[in-house]
Amino acid sequence: MSQSVGDGRNGSGPALISWNVTSHCNLRCAHCYLDAGDSGRNPELTTSEAKMLIDQVTRVGSPVMILSGGEPLLRGDLFEIAEYGTSRGLRMVLGTNGTLIDDRTAVRLGEAGIRKAAISLDSADPGVHDRFRGVRGAWSRAVTGIEACREAGIGLQIHTTVTLQNYQELDAITALGENLGVHDFQFFFLVPTGRGKDVTDISPERYETLIRGILQLRADRGLAIRPTCAPQYVRIASEMGLPVAKGERGCIAGIRYCRIDPTGEVTPCPYLPLSLGNIRTTSFAEIWNGSEVFTNLRSGEALTGKCGRCEYRSTCGGCRARAYGLTEVVSHACGGAVQRSGGDYLAQDPWCLYEPGKKVR
Repeated sequence: MSQSVGDGRNGSGPALISWNVTSHCNLRCAHCYLDAGDSGRNPELTTSEAKMLIDQVTRVGSPVMILSGGEPLLRGDLFEIAEYGTSRGLRMVLGTNGTLIDDRTAVRLGEAGIRKAAISLDSADPGVHDRFRGVRGAWSRAVTGIEACREAGIGLQIHTTVTLQNYQELDAITALGENLGVHDFQFFFLVPTGRGKDVTDISPERYETLIRGILQLRADRGLAIRPTCAPQYVRIASEMGLPVAKGERGCIAGIRYCRIDPTGEVTPCPYLPLSLGNIRTTSFAEIWNGSEVFTNLRSGEALTGKCGRCEYRSTCGGCRARAYGLTEVVSHACGGAVQRSGGDYLAQDPWCLYEPGKKVR
């Protein structure tokens, strides 16, 4: 996620929270970080606990609250949750695959206070999208959902996951979105977590080329187009002579952004599965202000490798989730056996090609 941010210290609250309200889903997307599906998992937050979470969040700020999943519309109390968050002064938005949105549902979302719907669309080709999402007809129903939200006056954003199957059609996806009345796009790059570990990713070289292409597409089209999970875009925009908002930072995980999972666990972002506490037992304020991981993420001094010595450290920060997902902490037990544990979230971003000290002036 990218956003103009502060440093996350001195009690400043999050600007953005992604809340996976459920792990249930009607699709079977190849890259799902939550490994969502139709089977039940650990007990999800009840309606009363969901409202308790919202109350806790409002004690530290008034962030944008993204109701996501799984597929959030599979939660029967979603409209009640959205309405309650709105009444407490939060800007409530929806992250959805769009397949369950018809005209009536879109109107109900608007009445509940949903300000914007971010709908996944991974190709201008229905077949490519459906294969990636695992269900035939997903593309056409997503388009129907976009049209229904537009008619209901709900703001729209298209989310696209960049893969080997669609990286050549980002322009076509943008054109399709424009034809559907959408002017806000986020292109997400894969992070190896959940089912995404099994997806063959693009190369680091192509990653950098695509970031440049997305930034040029934004400049040429005059639309709100952002590369996401690609913090290097701040450095690349500077190299291309393109404007970047004052205070904008590539990776804001743990700084002005976090994720809450269906059971109430707080993590720095959806792709960085480090549980920092559960709102059922520890207040959100205590987790947000007291977590050592959050403290480390807010301090550029904690980064290691070339990220730690990079002149773009404070504006890019590298992808902490990709560093975690593509590194391992290796230790040697008694007798010489090798033990492997989770990755190093403070390590250098392994997908970044930039060498510190080569800043274009």
